[in-house]
Amino acid sequence: MSAFYDTLETRDPAEREQAQFAALPQQLANAKEHAAAFVNLLEDVEPQDVRSREALAKLPVLRKSELVERQKSDPPFGGLAAISPAKARRVFASPGPIYEPEGRGKDYWRLARALFAAGVRAGDLIHNTFAYHFTPAGVMLESGAEALGCAVIPAGVGQTELQVQAIAHLRPAAYVGTPSFLNIILDKAAEMKADVSSITKGLVSGEALPPSLRKQLDDRGVDVLQCYASADLGLIAYESGAKEGLIIDEGVIVEIVRPGTGEPVPEGEVGEVVVTTLTPEYPLIRFGTGDLSAVLSGESPCGRTNMRIKGWMGRADQTTKVKGMFVHPSQVAAVMLRHAEVTRARLVVESLDNQDVMTLHCEVAMRDAKLVEAIASSLREVCKLRGEVKLVEPGSLPNDGKVIDDVRTYE
Repeated sequence: MSAFYDTLETRDPAEREQAQFAALPQQLANAKEHAAAFVNLLEDVEPQDVRSREALAKLPVLRKSELVERQKSDPPFGGLAAISPAKARRVFASPGPIYEPEGRGKDYWRLARALFAAGVRAGDLIHNTFAYHFTPAGVMLESGAEALGCAVIPAGVGQTELQVQAIAHLRPAAYVGTPSFLNIILDKAAEMKADVSSITKGLVSGEALPPSLRKQLDDRGVDVLQCYASADLGLIAYESGAKEGLIIDEGVIVEIVRPGTGEPVPEGEVGEVVVTTLTPEYPLIRFGTGDLSAVLSGESPCGRTNMRIKGWMGRADQTTKVKGMFVHPSQVAAVMLRHAEVTRARLVVESLDNQDVMTLHCEVAMRDAKLVEAIASSLREVCKLRGEVKLVEPGSLPNDGKVIDDVRTYE
C-alpha cells in the first residue's frame, strides 16, 4: 500500500513548478473572462506572460479582509467567482458575513489528501465534528472522506454527551474537528466511563495545536495531524507523519509576503500567506489570507517534495480565529452600534487550558449588570460565538488602534 495519496506528492520540485506555472495563465484568463472583479484587478496583465513566481509577484494582492465590502457592493461573490450561485453545488455563509461557492467537482476542497496523510484509509468510519450549519467546514471534510471511500458520522458541534454515546456505539476509527473539542470529548468519555478507544487517529484544524495539547491527545491514544484550509481556498497545507511543518497542497501556489505588501520575503522570514488557487470555479489570484507563517528549508523527511511552511503563526491583520470561526473588527463595531452606552471596545482573545476564550472590554460611563447581559447577547448573535463582557472606565483601554487583541501564545 502506497504511503502517498498520489504521485504528485513526490514529483521533482522543478517538475511541479513547471506544471503549475504552465496552468496559471489559463487560470488568469479564466478569471478575467468569467469573474468581473478580475477585469479591473488584472486590467494590465497579459495571462500568457505570467509563467514564473517573479511574474506572479508583480500582480496585486487581494486580501481576505476586503471580501465583506466587495460582496456588499457586488453581490453575491464580489465579482470574484466564475460561476453563479445557481451553478454551484452549495453556497456557504461564513462569519463576516462572507459567502463562498462550492463547485460540483469531486473533492472540490481537496481535503482527501490531508485525510490520507493523517492515516485515514478507504473503509474507515470518521467522526466529523466540524459545523454543517452555514459554514463549509463539515462539508469540506466530508467531501474529502467521500473521495477516499470513507463513511462519515456528521456529528457537528456541541452535544458532547451525545457525541460520546455515538462514538462508543459506532466505533469510528478517526476524528475530524478542532483539537480542543476532541479533548473535551475525551474528558466527557472518562466522566461517563464510556469506551471511545476506537478513535486512534485524527485530522484537526480550525485552531492552533500547541505541543502541550498534542501531547495530551497522544497520551490518550489519539495521534492527530493538522491541516490548514479555508472556506475560500480549500486545502492550503497539511501535516504528514513526519510532523515537521505543513506541506503545501498540490492544487495551490503559495507565497509568503511582507505584511501589507505583495513583496515575497526570503525563506525563513515570517510573512503573510498569499495563495493562488487553480480551482476554476473560484479563481482567487494572490489571495492574502491574513495569516502569518514562514517557509521551512528543505523537503519533508516523509518523502513529499512540495514546499513546507511552519504552520499558523498569528494574524497579519486584526481579524482572528476563535474556536475555528473568523472574528472581524467589523463585527466588534456592529456590537457597539447596538449599545450607545459603549464608547470604545476591544475584544481580547486568550487561551485558557487550551480553550479559546474571548472577552469584550467595553468603556462605559455607568456599570450595569443588565447591560453586560445585553452586550453578551449581541456578541453571541453577531459573532456566532459566546464571549465574556467586561465593563471598564472611559479612557482605560490602550489608545493603539486595536479592536481585536489576540494574546494567545503557542509555546
